[in-house]
Order: sequence, then structure tokens, then C-alpha cells
Amino acid sequence: MASVNYYTKEGLEKLKNELHELRTKGRSAAAREIAEAREKGDLKENAEYDAAKEAQGILEMKIAKLEQLVGNARIIDESKIDASKVAILSKVKIRNTANKMELEYMLVAEEEADLKQNKISVQSPIGKGLLGKSKGDIAEIKAPRGTIKFEILDIAR
Repeated sequence: MASVNYYTKEGLEKLKNELHELRTKGRSAAAREIAEAREKGDLKENAEYDAAKEAQGILEMKIAKLEQLVGNARIIDESKIDASKVAILSKVKIRNTANKMELEYMLVAEEEADLKQNKISVQSPIGKGLLGKSKGDIAEIKAPRGTIKFEILDIAR
């Protein structure tokens, strides 16, 4: 059974739009490429045809994955999030205990993660380490260079 994934309303809309794009424009472009390659002669020795069929297969796999994600997606009711503990959609202000550097992140589903917007996945090492922690707690995150300790300064919705 596939797992349920939680998204913001905007994140789910983005997934649905991408799925629609692939189903419509993506499929028609793949069909066009196959038709063009088919016109170029013998299919047994036609590398363009093979490449177009492979690209179509990859496109169909992407569509199937997105259909599964959208089918198992749930929108998070932000009003029901407990702001006393770090959870998905929490905005967390943390401080590295070693260098005192402060960072702010919002924890989101893996597909919504965007470091440029300070959105990190709940599946990332930092996201996993912060989940369930309260203000004042120390989160120990295992990183390639060793363990990093972050103090939870603030949690918001």
C-alpha cells in the first residue's frame, strides 16, 4: 500500500499542474517524435525510433509516479498543527550550537522542498532530526562530517 503524503494547497496544485502538462503536451510530443522517426524507414535499425519509444516509456513512468503521488496526497489543515512541536509545515528557527549561526526553515513534503525558499523536506537529515522537537530542545543531526547540534529557538505555523 502506498503511503499518504501531506502537502500545502499550493504544493498539491503544482503537482496536479505538472501531471496535466505531462498528460497533454508531453504525450502529444512523444507521439509526434515516434511518428517522425517511424517515417524514416526500417524500424529494426532505426535508432531515432528506439530513442523516441524509450523517451515515451520514461514519460509514462513519470506520469504514473505523479498519478500515485496525487492519488495519495492530502492537504494539511494548518489550523490543526500543534505549534509546540516541530511537524510538517512548521516554520522552525534553529541555532547551530557550535558556530551560533541561526537558520530558519519550513518543513515540507519531499516534492515541495526548495532550499532557495528555505523549505526543507521532512525526509532530509535535518528535517528528520527536527521532527517532534520542542522549543529549547537540542536536535542532533548526523551529517557526513559528524554530528551537528541545533537548538530549537522558535516554532511557528
